[in-house]
Amino acid sequence: MTLVTDRAATGRTAPGKPPRLRGRRRSPVFDAPTPLGIAGRYGALVLMVLLTIGPLLWQLSTSLKSKSEDIYAETPQLLPQDPTFANYGEVTRVVPVLDFATNSLIVAAMSVLGNLIGATLAGFALARVDFRGRKLVVGLFMATLVLPGEATIISQFQTVNNLGLTDTLVGIVLPGLIGTVNVLLMYNAFRSLPRELDDAAVIDGATVWQRLRHIGLPAVKGTLSIVAILCFIGAWDDFLWPLLVVQDPEKLTLTVGLAYLKGQFSADPRLIAAGTVIALVPVLVLFATLQRYFFRGVEEGAVKG
Repeated sequence: MTLVTDRAATGRTAPGKPPRLRGRRRSPVFDAPTPLGIAGRYGALVLMVLLTIGPLLWQLSTSLKSKSEDIYAETPQLLPQDPTFANYGEVTRVVPVLDFATNSLIVAAMSVLGNLIGATLAGFALARVDFRGRKLVVGLFMATLVLPGEATIISQFQTVNNLGLTDTLVGIVLPGLIGTVNVLLMYNAFRSLPRELDDAAVIDGATVWQRLRHIGLPAVKGTLSIVAILCFIGAWDDFLWPLLVVQDPEKLTLTVGLAYLKGQFSADPRLIAAGTVIALVPVLVLFATLQRYFFRGVEEGAVKG
C-alpha cells in the first residue's frame, strides 16, 4: 500500500509500463471536432478570405467592366456583364504605365539586391563573428526600430540632395538599401544555427567567407526569400519617398504614376482599377516563385527563433 502511494505521489509507473507524459489532459468535449466548431472555423476562414481577397477581386472586376455598365448600381455585381480588356489598353495608351513599371522594377531590383547582400553580411557578422561591441551594435539596430520613417525623412532628403542624387532612381533606393528589419531577420537566422558547425569549420581552417558560403547561406534560404519578398513589396509600393525625390515625369515610379492617373481620370474608376491590377501582377509573380522558400523561412523562424 505504501509503494502504491509513493508511486502515485511521484508520478512513477510500475516496471514494464511506459511512463505517463505530463501535460494537459485531452478532453473528448473540447478536443473532438464538433459540427458547431467546424462551422465556426470555416466561417472564420471565409470571412478572412472575403476581407483580404475581396477588394482585389472587386478591382479586377471593375477593370474588366465596359463603359456601358454602371459600376455605381444599387445592386453591385461582381461578374462583368460584358467583360473587356479595353481599359488596360486605354491606360497604357494615355499614361506611360509601362515606363513607370520599368522604373519601379529597377528600384525594386536594386533594393532587393542591396538588402540581400548588405543584410546578409551584417547579420552574419553580428551573429557569427566575435568582435568588441557586438551587443552594442545589435542594441543600436533594435533602437532604430522605435523611430518611424517620417522622423528621419528630412535628413534622408538632405543627404540625397547633397549627394546630387535627386531626380534619380538611385536616390530612391539609397535610404532603404540596407533595412534594419532585414539585418535583424538575418541576424536571428544565423544565430539559430548550431555553434558547433562554426567551431568545426574553424578547426578545419575555414575562413569567415567560407563559413558564410558553405555553412551559413545554405541554411538560411527561407529567410533570404522573406527578405527578398518584403524588400520588393516595400520598394514597389513606396509612395511618399519617390514623390519627394523625383520630379522628372520620366523617372516616376508606378505608385506615383498611378496617383497621376487618378488625377487625370478621376471620373472613370475602370482605368484606375486597371492600373492597380497592372501594379499587382509583379508582386504575385514574385510571391508565386518564392512561396516555397517563403513558408520554409517562416517555419524556420517559428521553430528556431
